[in-house]
Amino acid sequence: MEFTVGQIAEVLHGAVEGDATQRIDRLAKIEEARAGALSFLANAKYEPYLYTTGASAVIVSRTQVLHKPVQTALIRVDDPYTSFTTLLEFYQQATRTGRRGVEEPAFLGSGSEIGDNHYRGAFSYIGENCRIGRDVVIFPHAYIGDRCVIGDGTIIYAGAKIYAETVIGARCTVHAGAVVGSDGFGFAPQPDGSYRAIPQIGNVVLEDNVSIGANATIDCATMGATIIREGAKIDNLVQIAHNVEIGRHTVVAAQSGISGSTKIGDFCVLAGQTGIAGHLTLANRTTVTAQSGVGKSTKTEGILLQGSPAFALRDSLRANAVFRHLPELERRLSDLENKNQTTEKP
Repeated sequence: MEFTVGQIAEVLHGAVEGDATQRIDRLAKIEEARAGALSFLANAKYEPYLYTTGASAVIVSRTQVLHKPVQTALIRVDDPYTSFTTLLEFYQQATRTGRRGVEEPAFLGSGSEIGDNHYRGAFSYIGENCRIGRDVVIFPHAYIGDRCVIGDGTIIYAGAKIYAETVIGARCTVHAGAVVGSDGFGFAPQPDGSYRAIPQIGNVVLEDNVSIGANATIDCATMGATIIREGAKIDNLVQIAHNVEIGRHTVVAAQSGISGSTKIGDFCVLAGQTGIAGHLTLANRTTVTAQSGVGKSTKTEGILLQGSPAFALRDSLRANAVFRHLPELERRLSDLENKNQTTEKP
């Protein structure tokens, strides 16, 4: 694929400074780019590369001030990072998911329907009575159970497992090895100390534009639905338990775990290795720092939580500062006790 700088600027609603007729055939980092490449500048610490890069064009902010002459064409936009992301999405769509048609052997169950312009890889399996939209891409060895619904433009990568009754919206991505709809961890203790499995008869619903990372697992609800709201992004190796609800545009980083029936608000951020206890509610725009454990609900929007058990970031930082000085405080206390005992002796 090859485009001119001017064509790219038009797509991004940007303005060109320099030669708009130069041809672009690849994307590259600003510090590594060569002729024919397009890059971007969104972080000020990379600005020195703007004056030395070999890229044919660089996407920059409309407010970017030049401190030296540049040899590259500039495409000025409102947000360079978002604009470059748009191009990466277009490139990925064109190169990774450009396949169409059906590779054999591939299985399509009775009563199932799939829209136009789709791709089904070899050894993929689609169960009975499924409704799958147009432009859907299903890579080899993917499994889709009975009575699933999948929206237009969704991608199911190799080896992903979608259990029966799952509903997936449009333009979602389910990466390799992810399991969506497996049984929730529900067991009833018995008088003899054993456990009896509680049937999990609900499902999982992924709304539009949701991304599920590789080897992530999302349990079906005991009853009702486990719901991942529009635009949420779930990283690799994340565990989401039964009846959890993840809010719109919330991001959950790798190795995090969310216990059953917890509701995470919109626009929240759960950093890596966070643990959230069950039956909690986190307010919108809550941020939980890495390796924190949350055991209480939050009501205040925009709060930052840190620690295990997690509490407000400012209080956590103050507590950590005191904790670091505990050995010295213990020594001083011991000295005071010894002096006091000496003073009290007759």
